[in-house]
Amino acid sequence: MAIEIGQAAPDFSLFDTTKTKVTLSEQKGKNVLLLFFPQAFTGVCTKELCAIRDDIAKYSNVNAEVFGISVDSVFTLGKFKEDQHYNFPLLSDFNKEVSAAYDTIYTDWILEMKGVSKRSAFIVDKQGVIQYAQVLESAGDLPDFEAINNKLGQLNS
Repeated sequence: MAIEIGQAAPDFSLFDTTKTKVTLSEQKGKNVLLLFFPQAFTGVCTKELCAIRDDIAKYSNVNAEVFGISVDSVFTLGKFKEDQHYNFPLLSDFNKEVSAAYDTIYTDWILEMKGVSKRSAFIVDKQGVIQYAQVLESAGDLPDFEAINNKLGQLNS
């Protein structure tokens, strides 16, 4: 079932690259940007996350926490984060439960891979409510960062 603006964000707990469990409901009081991406070390995913890395001050300035989420293992994500110098947490949805809860998962992807996260962006406000949702069918497309930044700015004002 598709995630809709105004609904409570599905809660989750996932491990980050330091093997620390991160729980969405523990982020209350902050706006949260969830960026699901298909796979580490791919061209478009690297471009997307490097754009966030390079603009991290924009997100900090609006009291927003950013989390990148993929079905890669914490070990793969750790190497990806280290290589690209990402300055925000990457979370492993290795069991694909969170991607499924957010209805952002490919049943079939390239090379007969199944259960890979679709590129998508969700903004969860300080009360845990979805305020922005964009799920992209094409893994080659990037989220609308201008719309994301505008929404985060509105939520922080």
